[in-house]
Amino acid sequence: MKKIIPIFFAIDKNYVPFFTVSLTSLKENRNREKNYRIHVLYTSLENSDKEKILKMEEKGFSISLCDVSNKVKEIFSSLSLRDYYTISTYYRIFIPEMFLCYDKAIYLDSDTVINYDISSLYSVDLKDNFIAGVRDGAVKNIETFREYTKKTLGIPSSKYFNAGVIVMNLKEMRKQKFLDKFLTLSKLYTFAVAQDQDYLNVLCYRKTVILEDDWNAMPIDKNHPSPKLIHFNLTAKPWHYKGIPYERYFWQYAMKTDYYEYLLSLRNDYSEQHKERDKSCEKTLIEMCRNEIANEHNYYNTYGRIFN
Repeated sequence: MKKIIPIFFAIDKNYVPFFTVSLTSLKENRNREKNYRIHVLYTSLENSDKEKILKMEEKGFSISLCDVSNKVKEIFSSLSLRDYYTISTYYRIFIPEMFLCYDKAIYLDSDTVINYDISSLYSVDLKDNFIAGVRDGAVKNIETFREYTKKTLGIPSSKYFNAGVIVMNLKEMRKQKFLDKFLTLSKLYTFAVAQDQDYLNVLCYRKTVILEDDWNAMPIDKNHPSPKLIHFNLTAKPWHYKGIPYERYFWQYAMKTDYYEYLLSLRNDYSEQHKERDKSCEKTLIEMCRNEIANEHNYYNTYGRIFN
């Protein structure tokens, strides 16, 4: 019997074109001796988009569209969102309780490109840890972010992972009532900067396996000659800007999707006003970090690591 590799994405209707690029790269680099089960978590998708996603199915590569609207209504109304974040960023937290059939799974953001067989990532030995992930590239390269993780979360930058590419120990998370811990913490404190990623890092501190950087190579950290997986996070989007590091990988798969012309038009139409907005968001993020560092009532100063 072929080994099953469960992989989760969380998308909204605006991210479907980028998601299909990620899915195309994942499919092209898979091991044909294994079964890949793709679960797409969403609350609102156009029927035409659903059709384009589902037609990418083939033997050994199944795709399930999972409407999580009821879960959103049940829990998400109390969660805080900001700027480029959407509510879909929180969906990964609910995977352990929603998919009891799996003990382990991969979660990927939809702004990723996979250049290597993802089953190699799935094979990482989690032991009794909650998560396996890669050091966040922005934190690694920007001093203010490094100071933020240490002084506001109590987490050294070397242990702070990016939540866009993770292997999840669903069995252990259920056993340790991870969802209950998240809901308790979300009511106790609202993280202003990285939101869901900060929650995950606080809850998983000392329960994380740090992976090699080439499993989550980011444009800000452009020192990977042959990255296994690229994550076009924050504002470094090749469908907005020319000259983004690793952009050639994105476009080589984008050409094989139904959205190629649309993606090109997005880049061509990305105005100076849009670019100024991106710069403003980047400055705002840095300023928010500085404010939290200076805040004597920030999370770490107030609560320490009470959830570990």
